Amino acid sequence: MLLIEFINTGSKFSEFAEDDRYINRDDTSVLKNKDLRKTRLTLRDINTIRKAAEAHQKEQREESVLIRKMYAMPPPEAAA
Repeated sequence: MLLIEFINTGSKFSEFAEDDRYINRDDTSVLKNKDLRKTRLTLRDINTIRKAAEAHQKEQREESVLIRKMYAMPPPEAAA
């Protein structure tokens, strides 16, 4: 994720607030060695994961359009 921000400076990915895949205020999941129980996913956690997956799919669709343009067959040259 950070690589995208470094490459696309000045674009829509330059600010963390606009990125739907990561919410800084919710990142309190530091586990200790003594934590033996599994963490339970709440509905809020599941919704966050769903939103991150949707943002990733949207990003993949946008990139696929660019890749199709890059690797498209060149137009046929006019016969002289």
